[in-house]
Amino acid sequence: MHTPRAQGALGELSAVDAHPLAEHIRKAIAEDGGWWSFERFMSAALYTPGMGYYSGGRLPFGQMPQSGSDFVTAPELSALFGQALAVQVRQALSATGTNRVCEFGAGSGALAEQLLQALGDELVQYVIVDVSGALRQRQAQRLARFGDRVQWLDAWPDRLEAVVVANEMLDALPVTLLHWDGRQWWERGVGLDPCGVDLVWDDRPTQARPPVQGRTPRADEDALLSWSQRFVPGTVVEIHPQAEAFMLSLGQRLVRGAAFFIDYGFPEHEYYHPQRTGGTVMCHRAHQSDAQPLIEPGLKDITAHVNFTGAALAAQEAGLTVLGYTSQARFLMNCGLVDLMAQADVVQRANAAKLITEHEMGELFKVLGLAAGVGFDALGFSAGDRSHTL
Repeated sequence: MHTPRAQGALGELSAVDAHPLAEHIRKAIAEDGGWWSFERFMSAALYTPGMGYYSGGRLPFGQMPQSGSDFVTAPELSALFGQALAVQVRQALSATGTNRVCEFGAGSGALAEQLLQALGDELVQYVIVDVSGALRQRQAQRLARFGDRVQWLDAWPDRLEAVVVANEMLDALPVTLLHWDGRQWWERGVGLDPCGVDLVWDDRPTQARPPVQGRTPRADEDALLSWSQRFVPGTVVEIHPQAEAFMLSLGQRLVRGAAFFIDYGFPEHEYYHPQRTGGTVMCHRAHQSDAQPLIEPGLKDITAHVNFTGAALAAQEAGLTVLGYTSQARFLMNCGLVDLMAQADVVQRANAAKLITEHEMGELFKVLGLAAGVGFDALGFSAGDRSHTL
């Protein structure tokens, strides 16, 4: 499980480290004039071929650090997660007249395995879109027994007729950092120290628009200044152009079906709360967290919470219908997790309980449901829907 984010200031300097990606990034920044946006840095740290955190051959998912893992996700924590989600997926397949599931960012393949087992012959095909070749190989090994029913794509298909699932995928999309100095916004990027050795934070004038009541690039200057003055000088926030672009692409391609996104995050009024002065960027390694993304790039995960309001608005603008938004706990209970736990042994029940308890994953993680065209009464949001908070 990705742990809750600290709310302090982000790290100041990196330390010189032996990982080849650090030197690769330093040289590339120097060649590009000494400055990168944080969005570009995060992308390089996570996805540089052969060296990035998700592309360098690591398997970060697992329950204990002794296994070499860095964090645990819900499917690794309990197979009951996938079994409960399958209840919602089954209803969505029937309601939309589709027989395929498309998973973005399948990780270890645990969720795919759980859904394939639970749905059986109801699924004609399970499609995985994953940018990590290393993870794709591990998924193929895990899912080999399902044969040709599982297929991998390197990029978006032109048309999607499927139920889309994505667990902890949006948080891994690179974000843009903005810094408020009390008078104006700056884009917080990554530069080099005077010796060209360490990576350092480096603010530059920004052309990006800070959010005013969420995604409002058309806001006038007076509204922007009024909203900005809610924050104390030194505040750092994230905006999510890549996550919103993902939703736009989904809306353009999902001609029939539904989509369910499970991740940690907040609606915008919580995301951009004035007391959240340090933003939500956080790193994970060996089941410990820190707020120092410039240190040891490639050796640890870098994430940011999801702005679910921005994601939902982008999806609506792309023509999708919001089915619901709620906590992971409420969603899984609506899908029958409590009954599944009653049939499980003590160890299984203990692990599954972490999926729904507030101090574990139950409240921090949320679920956003979408549909192409006319929506339907999705089971996962039948009680406790919070769409009105978006």
